Amino acid sequence: MKFDGLSTGYRRALWAVIAINASLFAVEIGAGAMSGSMALAADSLDFLADSLTYGLSLWGIGRPLVWRSRAALFKGFSLAVMGVGVFVATIWQTFYLGVPEAFVMSGVGFLALAANVVSVLILFRWRDGDANVRSVWLCSRNDAIGNVAVVGAGVAVWLTASGWPDVIVAGGMALLFLKSATSILRQALTELRDQQPAVAATAGE
Repeated sequence: MKFDGLSTGYRRALWAVIAINASLFAVEIGAGAMSGSMALAADSLDFLADSLTYGLSLWGIGRPLVWRSRAALFKGFSLAVMGVGVFVATIWQTFYLGVPEAFVMSGVGFLALAANVVSVLILFRWRDGDANVRSVWLCSRNDAIGNVAVVGAGVAVWLTASGWPDVIVAGGMALLFLKSATSILRQALTELRDQQPAVAATAGE
C-alpha cells in the first residue's frame, strides 16, 4: 500500500516546506520585478503554487483516497495552467527583450536553491506515495532544478549581455511544469479509475 501521508513527521515536514516556499515567493517576486528577470518571476510563481499545493496536501491527509486523488488532480491542473501561463508570458517577453540584472538573478537564485535543497532533504524520505504525496515531492524537485537553471541563466546573461538565457530558462521551466503536471494527472486519474469498481461494489451492497 502506498504511503498516504498519515504521519506526524510528514505533517511537520509539510509545514516546514510551506514556510520556506512562502518566504521565498515574497523574496523572488520582488527580485524578479527589480531585476526584470522572467526566470525569477516564473520561479516565484512556482514557490507560490507550491505553498498552496502543500497546504492542499495537508488538507488531504487522512481523508478517503478518492478525495486525496481529487486534490492531486486539482494540483495537476493548477500546475498545467501555471506552465501554460509562464510559457505564454515567455513568448511575449521575446518581443520586448531586455537584459535583466545578472547579479540579482544569480544571487537570489542561489538563495532559492539553498532553500529548495533544504526542502528536498526534508521531504526525501517521503518521495514515494499516493498521488497526493507524490505531487509534493515532484514540486520540490522541480524547484531545485529550476533554481539551478536560474543561477546558470544569470551567469549566461552576464557573460553574453543578452536577455535570451533568461527567456530560454523561463521557457524550460514552463515545460518542466507541464511535464510534472502530466505525471501528477496521470497518477491521480489512475487512482480514481481504480477506485470505481470498489465504489460500485459498495453501492450495490
